[in-house]
Amino acid sequence: MRATTIHGPRDIRVEQVPDPRIEEPTDAIVRVTAGCICGSDLWRYRGDNAITAGETIGHEAIGVVEEVGADVQRVRAGDFVIVPFCHCDNTCPNCEAGVQSACVNGGTTVSGQGELVRVNQADGSLVRSDVPSESLMPSVLSLTDVMPTGWHAAVSAGVRPGMTVVIVGDGAVGLCGVIAAQQQGAERIIMMSRHEDRQRLAEEFGATDIVAERDEAGVEAVKELTKGIGADATLECVGTDQSMQMAFGLARAGSTVGFVGVPHGVTLPVGRMFGRNIGLRGGVAPVRRYVPDLLSRVLAGEIDPGRVFDLDLPLDEVAEGYRAMDERRAIKVIIRP
Repeated sequence: MRATTIHGPRDIRVEQVPDPRIEEPTDAIVRVTAGCICGSDLWRYRGDNAITAGETIGHEAIGVVEEVGADVQRVRAGDFVIVPFCHCDNTCPNCEAGVQSACVNGGTTVSGQGELVRVNQADGSLVRSDVPSESLMPSVLSLTDVMPTGWHAAVSAGVRPGMTVVIVGDGAVGLCGVIAAQQQGAERIIMMSRHEDRQRLAEEFGATDIVAERDEAGVEAVKELTKGIGADATLECVGTDQSMQMAFGLARAGSTVGFVGVPHGVTLPVGRMFGRNIGLRGGVAPVRRYVPDLLSRVLAGEIDPGRVFDLDLPLDEVAEGYRAMDERRAIKVIIRP
């Protein structure tokens, strides 16, 4: 057993616990070949979310199945798999309705920044794939959360061909939202971003306009671009009250805000929503629903979401990965055991 202390606004001591074991006959144990740090992990790093000393962390991982429970039929030891961060049996009423993230028998990956993860619904959750090449690996890893989450934002906002779409949040999810909007046929994609490296990547992914202003100035800039109307669809990819208020300020009457940022201190502008018939839809992405389609697009070379990863570190240097993302020196960090 070993431990790493991640020094930040509040130090987090992450201990590598003994190997996880099969607890239920539907479980599988996956040996991680690559994991990563999510923007939502920074909430705990910064002290905004409670933690328990010694708990494991990390919900994004790909790897090789090491062991399966007695009832597992679709995967076996030796299979390379993509591990959706929210586990599901893929058969319950919620799963059949396309909301696998709310599976009645679901669970969550909790040790993706480690050597082994337990998946509590292996047959329903795991997606088998050929072992990706090193060049494809980052994009395959992105399918565990960040790319499906950006996709879910666009689906929730109702993006359709010809629309003008605005994305609030230039982190990895927002950048994947640009890919999603482009793939779903948006004609104009406006990225709200103040960081040159992220602006460049957004444009390479398909953004047609960049707006660096925030709050009312940002809203006015978008209105100027849209002849005073606003966005046909708005993707909220941050989770703060500031980002949510801005998203509703950008949204045109009758449109929908697709939100996937984990909410922290958000108060909805119900009066504006009511008066302008603006809807809100989204939440935790049903990753398993989207992975097969997105994997096909990755393998066909249609999308390359792995470019959101701009730092690659061994597990022993995970603390530097947190610092780099917290200080915005990195967009998203790969962690390799």
